[in-house]
Amino acid sequence: MTRRVLILAHTGREESMIAALEACVQLHANNIVPVMYADELADMTGYLGVSDVRMEILDRDVTLADIELVMVLGGDGTILRAAELVREHDLPLLGVNLGHVGFLAESERADLIQTVDWVVRREYSVEERMTLDVKVRVKGKVVTHTWALNEVALEKGNRERMIEVVTEVDGRPLSSFGCDGVVMATPTGSTAYAFSAGGPVVWPEVEALLMVPISAHALFAKPLVVAPTSTLAVEVLTRNGAHGVIWCDGRRTVDLLPGARIEVTRSSQPVKLARTQQSPFSERLVRKFELPVQGWRGPSTEEAVPPTSQLPIIRSPKPKSSPEGHHTGPIPPVPDLTVAPAHLPSTFEGVAPLHD
Repeated sequence: MTRRVLILAHTGREESMIAALEACVQLHANNIVPVMYADELADMTGYLGVSDVRMEILDRDVTLADIELVMVLGGDGTILRAAELVREHDLPLLGVNLGHVGFLAESERADLIQTVDWVVRREYSVEERMTLDVKVRVKGKVVTHTWALNEVALEKGNRERMIEVVTEVDGRPLSSFGCDGVVMATPTGSTAYAFSAGGPVVWPEVEALLMVPISAHALFAKPLVVAPTSTLAVEVLTRNGAHGVIWCDGRRTVDLLPGARIEVTRSSQPVKLARTQQSPFSERLVRKFELPVQGWRGPSTEEAVPPTSQLPIIRSPKPKSSPEGHHTGPIPPVPDLTVAPAHLPSTFEGVAPLHD
């Protein structure tokens, strides 16, 4: 059976087109057919010249059903565009970072040849990333139904005016406040817009939903982490007449009038990411953000932890004999010092009166 790999590249950048051509040449040399979109292939060959590599055109020669894997050459924005194209076809994405941070990418530009070799030998695994189901309601009716891999961000539509919102979790209101917006994100999106707004970094293996206010004018407007089965909602209040806008992964946008309501739940359709390196997320976090780790000694190299033992109980020593001068015989009876009522004087004789 013929193996095919779809190459998606940011053809507006020279480096991306060169990387795409290198990947196509190496795949072709290993009897794997590279596939590209017609316009991206035209951009690449128009800039770099016609190649003798046999390639196929998506939607003309083959369909997404014939593709084994999608290699994405670019930054996180290019990977999000690829997820938008192939999500419904259950295809794994393998990102090669040509951008800045590139949290969604699996490898860097310098590792391109090695990454293609792993694809050739099928030395990759596939993991599922949670996505969001997003509904916009106006007067109770759904006017927009979309999705997001990273986040859905509600932002103010007017630069000079805050947007007034009320947040809700599982059908119960939490707080209302003025703000620049609210981000509702997945763990995958916790290192993107939600992180920039002050939200926590959540490991991809954690199943949770995040709600992070942006520049909220409120005492209690902190980031929230809720169960993946919860329903998050934000209503745009009408009290100041401010308009809003939502962005899904920075790609799909919907304008919101006052009174609109955004409901976010976990989607039943995830996005699949291919992994070639089984390094922990903490290692990627340190590498992408260039975190300082000087002084780290690592886990103990001891083979086994020695068992704990019970500490000895030290008791107070008892004297062998009584100290000098102390009575060692029977304790004498205590005399009765009670004053009989009959002997109490009727007046306090001899006591000088108190004067002011």
